Amino acid sequence: MSEQSAIVRIANWESESDQIKSVRQAVFVEEQGVPYELDFDELDAQAWHFLALVVDVPVGTTRLLSTGQIGRMAVLPMYRRQGIGKLLLTHTLELAQTLGMSEIHLHAQISAIDFYLANDFVICGDEFEEAGIRHRKMLYQRLH
Repeated sequence: MSEQSAIVRIANWESESDQIKSVRQAVFVEEQGVPYELDFDELDAQAWHFLALVVDVPVGTTRLLSTGQIGRMAVLPMYRRQGIGKLLLTHTLELAQTLGMSEIHLHAQISAIDFYLANDFVICGDEFEEAGIRHRKMLYQRLH
């Protein structure tokens, strides 16, 4: 499966939260053991969300907060390493820049640090635990 077979678009939380939740529940709650109440929070209603779809099936998602924090990036296991995460990240970064966000950052799971390093993020904090998973804060370095 190639990048081109996935479509990434902005999603509306009110009307499409079931699709977003289906991906996040599979990845964070079921696969990684994150408690449901930690993954889904009051910030979801205020965030911009993206969905990655393959033949109209949700396979990935991410969100952007007004603080410039990217989070809740998830791609279903059978769709990983096919460029979908990069597509999601690219769309999210483009929106953040369009909105004029001065700092774009995220909390990367340790296992995903190399992915973010390859996409112009730098580590800017010590390791910490979030939802029982080790993370590092990373900052996006715009290429001028």
